Amino acid sequence: MLCVVESPADQLVIEQSLAYSGLYFVLMGRLSPLDGVGPREIQMERLLARAADDSVREVIVATSFTPEGDATAHYIGQLLRDRDVRLKVTRLARGVPAGAELEYTDVNTVAQAMLDRRAD
Repeated sequence: MLCVVESPADQLVIEQSLAYSGLYFVLMGRLSPLDGVGPREIQMERLLARAADDSVREVIVATSFTPEGDATAHYIGQLLRDRDVRLKVTRLARGVPAGAELEYTDVNTVAQAMLDRRAD
């Protein structure tokens, strides 16, 4: 597996979670056309080359859940799916944090959790 993150700090958080033990690709940013950050600035060609390695079976896109992070995740997912049909591309789940009270959770998070619900 290859986990794509925006920054070394994001990588550290995932490592501290002890939920993943695979390879990382650090983008050092996210797409933001208004700020002049495009695919070249976040090393998209290097990511595509790394994901093309036969040892990589899944790419986990772990970008932030901001508009720029979502756009980056969508862009990466489309590029990888278009280039390699055998490659599984996944995105981190989002929703209500463990231990959170619904009444104190913002409505966008609750809405996304409802859309991404799964069987218990």
